Amino acid sequence: MKRNWTRILGAALVAAILMTGLTFPAFAAPAQKNLILATTTSTQDSGLLDVLIPIFEKKTGYFVKTIAVGSGQAMAMGQKGEADVMLVHSPAAEKKFIADGFGIDRLIVMHNDFIVIGDPGDPAGIKSAKTTPEAFKKIADAGALFLSRGDNSGTHAKEKGIWKAAGINPVGQKWYQETGLGMGQTLNVANEKKGYTLADRGTYLSRKKDLKLDILKEGDPILLNVYHVISVNPAKFAKVNTQGAKAFSDFMVSAEIQNIIKTFGVEKYGGALFFPDAGKPEYE
Repeated sequence: MKRNWTRILGAALVAAILMTGLTFPAFAAPAQKNLILATTTSTQDSGLLDVLIPIFEKKTGYFVKTIAVGSGQAMAMGQKGEADVMLVHSPAAEKKFIADGFGIDRLIVMHNDFIVIGDPGDPAGIKSAKTTPEAFKKIADAGALFLSRGDNSGTHAKEKGIWKAAGINPVGQKWYQETGLGMGQTLNVANEKKGYTLADRGTYLSRKKDLKLDILKEGDPILLNVYHVISVNPAKFAKVNTQGAKAFSDFMVSAEIQNIIKTFGVEKYGGALFFPDAGKPEYE
């Protein structure tokens, strides 16, 4: 039987954390115990939620139903009142979501960065590119295979922004393929087809041992990847679990959880997968 080692290791880490005696914010007893969290696949695929959600449930008494989709789909759920709270990473879309009255209390939680990965042979020669848009242009000029999530996720939005900065519209080109899948699955496709793709560093590092793909472009300011927690506006949907959404938001920005985020992945992967940002100024 194939075991989900991420979940097993996550459960062990949760148990260890709860035994440390860390103090957490005080939460009122829930009147409505079920809470729907719409989030991006990167928070799920990286294993971070396998650690954090059990702690939240134990400390607060809520039962969390996590729906991991792209950030665009998560916000679409919020627009229909099908979620109570969201953890997403698509800043421009988030700001529009708030401006349109669908969300409240947008709080910065953490960041990592995007990376361009591909076959170690680097057929388009993007390692020599000075910027990420230049790297994308090299991929287009070479007609090298590029795998896009194509799912309106935060990663997809970032990718489209980079293509725009490069002055290229790749849609419809033979070398450009949209998977319509989450980050983990798209990495698997890119690995199988030896293509390039844009990924968040956290998901890549959590799956690196199963991939034959190298980081070929990183460190460019355009690749910054920022996550926010947003509550769905109860003025729009009376059934929204406002108390639960606030409890989850408070939990994510609490000092104790920010410290867990800071150390998550260090022991297993040799470096943090995310960097805590609660209380810091916005990046953009």
